[in-house]
Amino acid sequence: MKGRLENKVAIVTGGGSGIGEAISKKFAREGAAVVVVGLDSDPVRAVVDEILAEGGRAIGYLADIALEEAAESCVKAAVKEFGKLDILVNNAGAFPATSTIDKYPLEAFEYMIKNNIYSNFMMTKAAIPHLQKTRGNIVSAGSEAGHMGEPQNTPYGGTKGFIHAFQRGVAVEQAKFGVRSNIVGPGPIDTAWTHKETGPMDAKMEKMTTQGVPMGRRGTPEEVANVYAFLASDEASFVTGAIYFVDGGVTVSKGPHGDEVPSSLKKEPTGELELKHSKEGNTSVRKEALASMQ
Repeated sequence: MKGRLENKVAIVTGGGSGIGEAISKKFAREGAAVVVVGLDSDPVRAVVDEILAEGGRAIGYLADIALEEAAESCVKAAVKEFGKLDILVNNAGAFPATSTIDKYPLEAFEYMIKNNIYSNFMMTKAAIPHLQKTRGNIVSAGSEAGHMGEPQNTPYGGTKGFIHAFQRGVAVEQAKFGVRSNIVGPGPIDTAWTHKETGPMDAKMEKMTTQGVPMGRRGTPEEVANVYAFLASDEASFVTGAIYFVDGGVTVSKGPHGDEVPSSLKKEPTGELELKHSKEGNTSVRKEALASMQ
C-alpha cells in the first residue's frame, strides 16, 4: 500500500528533535522525501540516518533559516536534491523562558521573535514560488497558547498568534495558485519543553500543564505528527486556513479537568515511530543565534 505522501517532497524545519523528529519520520514512512532542517547542535544527522535505515529518503540541512539567505538556500537544496517541493512544514521554534511579563527577559523575547516568527516568514517567502508549481501546501506550528494566551508565557503565545494570522492570510492569498496553508496547534506535548528537568517550566507549572488537559496527560510527538501528515496530504485537499488543535481538549476546557481522569486513561499511547530525540532540543537562548539578528 502506498503512503499518503508518496512521491511528495517535504521540508521540515526544526526536524531533528521533539515534534519535528516525529514529523520527519512520519512523513518518510508515508512515502515523502524529507529535508530535515536544524541548527548545528541539533541531532539532524542522526534523524536522517534513522530514516535512511528504515528505507526512507532524507537529507539534512543545517542552517539558521530565520535568515533570508539561509531560507532561500534551504529551498534550493531541496529542489536540487529531489527536483521539486510539495510541502513546507514550519515547525522550528523556541520556548526559552517562563515568567510574568514584568520580569520576562528581553533577550528571550527577541529570541522567540527570531526563531518563531522570522523563520516562519522567511521559509514561507522562499518556498511559495515552488509550491505554486506543484500546487503544494504549508503546515505551520501554532499553539493553543496562540489562540487563548498563556499566563507566565505571554510572549510565546503572542508569537504563535502571529503565525495563526499570518498563515491564514497566506491561505487566502495563495488559494488562487492552488496552494493550501494550515496550522497545527499543539497543547502540552511530551517533549523537552514541558518537563522541568529539560525546559523552562518549574514544578508547579509542569503540574498545572497536565491538570488543564481534560484527557489528563501530555500528547505524544507522534500524535501531533499524525495530524501534520493528514493536512499535508491530498486527503486534506479542501482544507485551508484551518487551525487543528492537538491539545487533549485544552482550548475547550474550563478548569483542571485532568485531575478527574483515572490513571488507566492517562497513559500515553505507544505509537509506531521509533523516536529517539523527543527530549532533545535546546530550550535556552542560544547566544550565537541571537547575535545573527543584530
